[in-house]
Amino acid sequence: MTVIVREIRPGARADLEGFAAVRHHALPFHLITADSLAHDLDHLSPDARYRPLVAEDGTGEIIGSAQVGLIADSRDPGQAFVNVYVHPRHTRRGAGTLLVRAAEEYLAAQGATRLLSWVLDEPGNRAFARARGYRASRSAHFLRLDLAGGTLPPLQDPPPGIELRTGADFADDPRPLFELDAEAAADEPSDAGVAPDDYGAWLAETWRHPLGDPELTVVAVADGRPVAFTAARTDGVRRYDSGMTGTARAHRGRGLAKLAKNHSLHRARAAGYTDAFTGNDTGNGPMLAINKWFGYEICATEVRHVRELG
Repeated sequence: MTVIVREIRPGARADLEGFAAVRHHALPFHLITADSLAHDLDHLSPDARYRPLVAEDGTGEIIGSAQVGLIADSRDPGQAFVNVYVHPRHTRRGAGTLLVRAAEEYLAAQGATRLLSWVLDEPGNRAFARARGYRASRSAHFLRLDLAGGTLPPLQDPPPGIELRTGADFADDPRPLFELDAEAAADEPSDAGVAPDDYGAWLAETWRHPLGDPELTVVAVADGRPVAFTAARTDGVRRYDSGMTGTARAHRGRGLAKLAKNHSLHRARAAGYTDAFTGNDTGNGPMLAINKWFGYEICATEVRHVRELG
């Protein structure tokens, strides 16, 4: 049966739900909803030239998806991303090949010179990427924690001079959280050299994201300034995700990120969430150790692949 690739129709609810459904089945440890996809389409920087694609079979069913765009906040020009996922029931029908081809043609026309793609660490997926000129780079783990049946470490009081607040406490002025996020992200392992530097874009893309949960986001504050945090995202039902956890450079080594994350996880469990997910670069030993202490277990691994254009 013929497979076609087309751009998603932003106003079409069926497209949004079909895209999200493919991602959920292919990557069940990553939060995405039709509403979060609609938000991304409306609020990502125009410089990203974001263009999500879908693969559709002859019946009109969406069987594949691709996130495609330029990395607008990269410190190196010409960086782009193309992340392709096909519904597990519809592999080997050519959808992935068509999505990659369409994405590469579009990004080349936008001036991209280097393509970055996350690929699940499975032999077939890695062979698919290698055959299309992508070379393996760094890797990252997806981790899962059973909030319903597992045992969390006991809550601890913050050390002297540290106060714990929630993201909701910064609703009137979230700029201090933006500044902390930017500092922490600048030290994260990355192929693209990404760190937020536009407050307005951060407000639209991150702070006001529909998956963001300010009540479960926990911030450690010293002398009135945020110095460590864990940002929570949820699906509003049972799935909780640690979007970002970080500490200001001057306050590292004191266990503040662990403290904030533990309080956030306890709050999430009390709110009825049953599955907690997070992701870690495989080279980020300190954060992997923290998550192991919480009881997280690796459930999948992705490998970043890179292709140079030109």
